[in-house]
Amino acid sequence: MWHNIWENLFTLSNDVSFLEKVLRPILVYAFLIVGLRLAGKRELAQLNPFDLIVLLTLSNTVQNAIIGNDNSFVGGVIGATTLLAVNYFVVRFLYGHKTLDHLIEGDCDELITNGEIRQDRLKKELMTEAALETAAHRQGFASLKDIDRAVLEVGGSISFFPKDPTPEAARHNEILAGFNRITTELDELRKAIKSGKSPA
Repeated sequence: MWHNIWENLFTLSNDVSFLEKVLRPILVYAFLIVGLRLAGKRELAQLNPFDLIVLLTLSNTVQNAIIGNDNSFVGGVIGATTLLAVNYFVVRFLYGHKTLDHLIEGDCDELITNGEIRQDRLKKELMTEAALETAAHRQGFASLKDIDRAVLEVGGSISFFPKDPTPEAARHNEILAGFNRITTELDELRKAIKSGKSPA
């Protein structure tokens, strides 16, 4: 029994050569980088269930392409090690080549500018206002009206910058100013009463 377990775990399948086990993850890695770049940043943002489904099924779809028919532990380790090594060298290479890094990652997209929703940018990213508002809610904003700028980052996350001041802060300041006026008037009234003068 232990012999069979050991054999299943650590004996490589003869169907796929060692070189092919190394080449497969490299090709899948390159395909995913290009595919996700072409699909757009919104795919990484997972703004709706469809994006999440695509990312979940994508990993399952390319699994066999990475390891082939080899289900052994060693085969999986070779595939995973190759992916980690390729990613390390790609990131290290791109760190020193900013132009190429910019070409692969793309630019940030400003979705809201000075409180105005940029419909052309939403259309380019295939994003609805409802999806943008949902993302804003996740970051604690009650409404898109509270936002001065929204930026879709290269990694797929959305950064929101509040209006200065936000409507809530403006209301708070108004109430506080009114309270201060009432306090000042009450102080003047007390002083007038103490001095025996009639208040103005």
